[in-house]
Amino acid sequence: MKKKKDEGYTTITPDEMGALDENCKFFGLIPLQLMENAGVSIASEIKKRFSGLKSTLTITILAGTGNNGGDAFVAARHLDLQWCDVKILLLGRSNDLRTEEATRNWRILNECGYATEELVDSSSVKAAAVSARLNASDVIIDALLGTGISGKIREPERTGIDMINAAKRDSNAFVLAVDVPSGLNADTGEAERAVKADLTVTFHKAKRGLLKEIAAEYVGELRVADIGIPRGMEKLAGPGDLRLVVKRNARSHKGDNGRVLIVGGGPFFGAPTLTALAALRAGADWVTIAAPRGVSSIVSSFSPNLIVLPLSSEILVEKDVPVIVESIKKHDVVVIGMGLGTEEETKRAVRAIINDTASKKVVVDADGLYGLQVPMPVPVEWEEKHIIATPHAGELSKLGIMDISRVKNIVTVMKGPVDIISDSTGTSTRVKINRTGNAGMTVGGTGDVLAGLVGAFFAISSDPFKAATAAAFVNGIAGDRAFDEKGYGLLATDVIEAIPRVIREYVDGICISQKSTKIPKTEF
Repeated sequence: MKKKKDEGYTTITPDEMGALDENCKFFGLIPLQLMENAGVSIASEIKKRFSGLKSTLTITILAGTGNNGGDAFVAARHLDLQWCDVKILLLGRSNDLRTEEATRNWRILNECGYATEELVDSSSVKAAAVSARLNASDVIIDALLGTGISGKIREPERTGIDMINAAKRDSNAFVLAVDVPSGLNADTGEAERAVKADLTVTFHKAKRGLLKEIAAEYVGELRVADIGIPRGMEKLAGPGDLRLVVKRNARSHKGDNGRVLIVGGGPFFGAPTLTALAALRAGADWVTIAAPRGVSSIVSSFSPNLIVLPLSSEILVEKDVPVIVESIKKHDVVVIGMGLGTEEETKRAVRAIINDTASKKVVVDADGLYGLQVPMPVPVEWEEKHIIATPHAGELSKLGIMDISRVKNIVTVMKGPVDIISDSTGTSTRVKINRTGNAGMTVGGTGDVLAGLVGAFFAISSDPFKAATAAAFVNGIAGDRAFDEKGYGLLATDVIEAIPRVIREYVDGICISQKSTKIPKTEF
């Protein structure tokens, strides 16, 4: 029976699934394991539906050079039965297989004598022998394209899609799509040209585009296969979360990669400086520090990379609010609180800045938390406001804002041996746990570094929860890198210096498994 509604399904976007795959690798669940489980689930669906119906079941796999093809290669092994005649047609050259896992499974097929053929261009796809094989097939497995496809389909995949659909139409072949029908946008359900499957076997969770009404004619019946990703894996912050946020465009201009305004300083002038340097090292193009008059020159002396906006008094006062609001309008995000102190007038100024309509994206840390008051009921003008609060457990209990993350549009990063990131969308709550970092990071200033990372990532992301998760992960990993070199003598500045290496390592895809030798963290 075909399901046309999304009732009973939990969904995931293609980008989120890609991030989850990266996190699985980081925490030791390797892609080869997931590919094996995916292939087994495909083979199981075919066995369940066709076992005993025919003396010989003719199965043709039309595979691409990505991981969808690799999943199908595994399925071919598990369909190596007396009653199955399996042939694998690869659209492309085996030398162009895009992952080690797909390459390994292709090699197994060839070394063991499976019937395989490489179709290197459109003309070979259109060959009479290929058409005859597809038309003679009882089952066609579509493994051409995966979830990353968008826009117009190119050759030879375009011809491959047409050939599958023709065999289904003319010979009544049963078509099984691997993860998503080739050509279908797994996020929107739209298709310029796509395989019309009888059955789609998708993995872990339903991709949300598969549930759209416009996708029904391509998806057919939908089955969600468990491929062994633990339920808790989606709760863990990892390199995939960083990749969701940091996507730098080579053609970008100054300011395109984030403009961050930091409001801090007064009694403590080092704190906003650490925040600013962390934001710069995280890739922000433009960072301004609005600091009280008495410390502004000291702050600017720390680095020629810092832009400092001097305020009117020795502490942040309400008189400064209009100047800061005008500066907020020129930046993507405001990070407020580090080193401000807790004078009553400062609290009122912080409150006015947060509540101003110009403050669309706000990160509140340290002393700024004392000025954070959420109007109840939440006013309409707050609908466009998004706040990330970064307290530690002591601040949460002292300020009595334990339930603040239940307020729509507020994300909480509770700092500790295990960081807990949570938010409320109004109808549900998202939670992530970050286990990176070490006991050496109890040194002063690492929280200010985290605030800078949050600000830098929030400046370029429309989702505060994802920005906060990525920041917590990078802060912890950078701390681990600093610990490797400095041990318990690490400083907040050492963490800052490690940030570019961490981002480059994981955004560029050089992902290693989590070290087993790192300092254990408190269990959550």
